[in-house]
Amino acid sequence: MKANEAIQSIAAPKPVDAPDNYVKKDSFEPITFLLAGVDSRDGGDGMMNADVLMLVSMNPQTHSASMLSLPRDLLLKPSGLPSRKANYYYAHFYLKDKEQVIPNTKQFFSDLTGFPLDYMVVVNFDALRQTVDALGGLQIDVDMDMKYRDTVDGTNIDLKKGLQTLDGQQVLDFVRYRKSNRGTQESSDFARNDRQQQVIKQIIEKLGNFQGISQWGKVLEIIGDNVKSDIPGPELQQWIYSFNKIKPNQIHTLQMDSVWRSPFVYVKKEDLQQALLDLGKEAELQSEIKFKENNFGLMN
Repeated sequence: MKANEAIQSIAAPKPVDAPDNYVKKDSFEPITFLLAGVDSRDGGDGMMNADVLMLVSMNPQTHSASMLSLPRDLLLKPSGLPSRKANYYYAHFYLKDKEQVIPNTKQFFSDLTGFPLDYMVVVNFDALRQTVDALGGLQIDVDMDMKYRDTVDGTNIDLKKGLQTLDGQQVLDFVRYRKSNRGTQESSDFARNDRQQQVIKQIIEKLGNFQGISQWGKVLEIIGDNVKSDIPGPELQQWIYSFNKIKPNQIHTLQMDSVWRSPFVYVKKEDLQQALLDLGKEAELQSEIKFKENNFGLMN
């Protein structure tokens, strides 16, 4: 019962005219979605800015997935809206109409990239911390010493380089670390993207080891409080119940050559175009990809 309540909290609201019966699928089609990580902590600097943005394709038939991280500072130049960093637009649509922020943001990024998106999933950063604790921590190879303190929002990052088991707060620090005010080397958005993908892979692997829905109870309760999507409830429920059958055993992280020219990140045109094509190939949509180069800040 608790699992079903959490699933309904995560899922899209049921339309008034939606049928009550749902035909379960024997097989699952490839899906695409936009994953956004939002910092909405009290005192948090980002507030509703989406500091994590990933385009994801998952193919249950081949048990594989591909992920493309869009740098938070990537220059976007959409028609009809101001040119801003990529992390600006979720907050823009949230302030405009919070009830429609997910479908509006999904449609925006689908039109912007020319990549068809089935769904959008928005994750509060606190979900990561709580989920990792529920999973007993993650074994992480920390790539550098990380130290940063902010008395305003309570951030106190203090991690040592090397392979170690991190709890939820430490994993959150690991994926958020960019700058230092305590003598350690600063990090880049590109390195943060790699860390985020490393953590996602480990979480998927641990969830795949669950035996039965009873083990999902605590995790679903956490996710239900911190995750929103436009995925229909019955479909989301079937995905959860069938997770071991459809979870990706191979996750490909797609890379782009990028450069920082304050205040924006610019990407290499050929890399972005190829990454979108690879995402489309994973979801069997390659013929539908319509790359729109004028919408991005591209390297010369």
